[in-house]
Amino acid sequence: MSDAPVRVRRVLAGEGSRVRALRLEALQDPAAGIAFLETHEAAAARPGSFWDERAATAALSSSTAQFVAELGSAWVGTATALVPEPALPDYFGRVREAGTALLVAVYVAPEQRGRGVLARLVSAASEWAGARGCDILFLDVHEDNARARAAYAGLGFVPTGGTIVGQNGRELEMSRPIDDA
Repeated sequence: MSDAPVRVRRVLAGEGSRVRALRLEALQDPAAGIAFLETHEAAAARPGSFWDERAATAALSSSTAQFVAELGSAWVGTATALVPEPALPDYFGRVREAGTALLVAVYVAPEQRGRGVLARLVSAASEWAGARGCDILFLDVHEDNARARAAYAGLGFVPTGGTIVGQNGRELEMSRPIDDA
């Protein structure tokens, strides 16, 4: 099964339980404490209705889309693209200009890292954001998350010079043009 092709697609509205399971898996990763703005305990305590609503939003919204990487029937990665409302603060309180998208909640299962799964997820997110008029994709990565910073740099993301101190410490902002997808 490991030689099977990985398929990337947008989540479906009825996949709340699978969205939950993958999120809980991601939150058990050793880097989760600096990679996500939520703990495993907090996510596990959320009711099924939360996950159902999250999946429906990620499947149907014009401003949020979650993508999953599938290997056979297993989900082995995820990334979410957000198109923030101009003039409204994002999750760190920054106001974004029109034409920008954010890449958040990125996770690739350890056994799939370095196999192109991240590139396929970023490509899907970029394509979706580009179809919504965005021309630049931003992300935040913790300054101590060298593995993620290197992976993003390998996909054409460059530091913008922007930093912010969030609940997990200092985050570095990176971006790349959407047309580099």
